[in-house]
Amino acid sequence: MTGGTGIGTGPGRALLAIYGLFALAAGARATVQILTRFGEAPLAYSLSAFAAAVYVVLTVALARGARRLALWALGIELAGVLVIGTASLLAPSAFPDDTVWSTYGKGYLFIPLVLPLVGLYWLWRRR
Repeated sequence: MTGGTGIGTGPGRALLAIYGLFALAAGARATVQILTRFGEAPLAYSLSAFAAAVYVVLTVALARGARRLALWALGIELAGVLVIGTASLLAPSAFPDDTVWSTYGKGYLFIPLVLPLVGLYWLWRRR
């Protein structure tokens, strides 16, 4: 979109930058964990790789103004944070190592819990 009305423009650029950073950080972390210690916590490392993929999709969707894709990805992210966050508290033995979404993103200062809410609010405002 032109004229500053796109979902990745204005304050949306900050959201775009944060998702890009999270895609890079979560992807790099998951890649190293999968390549070096996959047998220690395969579920956790696979979930971190999935989270990174969601962040990549969100980054691209925001950059291209793909609102519907961004909404779907934000919904998946929020559901993932809530489900994995709760599961990591109720069954900690299933998560011998943290995922990006463990304990609602505690290892990332709870940003994974807040970020999809901010993203949904931003997209709602930009409709």
